[in-house]
Amino acid sequence: MSFDLVFAEPAEKTFNELELAAHKAFKNREKEKKSKSSKHEGLFKQVRKTLLLLAENPRHTSLHTHEYSSIPNPYNANEKVFEAYAQNNTSGAYRVFWCYGPDKKQITIIAITAHP
Repeated sequence: MSFDLVFAEPAEKTFNELELAAHKAFKNREKEKKSKSSKHEGLFKQVRKTLLLLAENPRHTSLHTHEYSSIPNPYNANEKVFEAYAQNNTSGAYRVFWCYGPDKKQITIIAITAHP
């Protein structure tokens, strides 16, 4: 089952910042004729892949999706919020916090942030 992604304002802001940083890093790398991707490029690629997997299958095994209770559901306090891994085994690994809704076949991305 495929889902449409809806971004909460903080998540959209973070995603856009990550994309901009990756684009700048790519341009600098091209200018300096380096072949190895930067940390910014790698992080954006990982976050984007996580979002694509979420849209396709929120229970995909590589996402390590599980319930997260410290963030309230923005639509219904009785509904669950989930955490998915964008990175693993990395200090400050990035996570994507999400919930189902507001409509059927939609997932709302609540936050994209580094794990504390």
